[in-house]
Amino acid sequence: MAMSGGKDDGSPMMEMNTTPLIDVMLVLLIMFIITIPVATHSVNMNLPQATPPDNKVHVDPIKNKLVLTATNTIMWNGAPVTQGNLVSLLQATKAMAVEPELQFQPEAYANYEVANQILKMITDLKLTKFGFVGNENYAGFTKAQ
Repeated sequence: MAMSGGKDDGSPMMEMNTTPLIDVMLVLLIMFIITIPVATHSVNMNLPQATPPDNKVHVDPIKNKLVLTATNTIMWNGAPVTQGNLVSLLQATKAMAVEPELQFQPEAYANYEVANQILKMITDLKLTKFGFVGNENYAGFTKAQ
């Protein structure tokens, strides 16, 4: 295989070899593409700031739910409370102009003694709007289950 150094008549080649120039240009183009920062399209918005959840136990002026769990945790409107806190919450409901409804829902395997203590607190404070809820969950419930 012979290489040509010029034209067939023996005169030197007068054209510029552009292959190295194209190679350099491609390398520069790739370097330029890599170094360009990624274009981000953003829209500035003022979002509301997150507020920490209110962990304070409050008395609802309409209805409060008291749940005794199977692990003997007393829940007031979904928040755990102690028996001392429960007394103050019950006193706050009694002090309201219109007494809110108090719903008591002991779970299936809740301790009977703790449930009895809660009921004693309620009767000692003479709360009038009191009722049991969730009894329909235990229709046909026996100790064997």
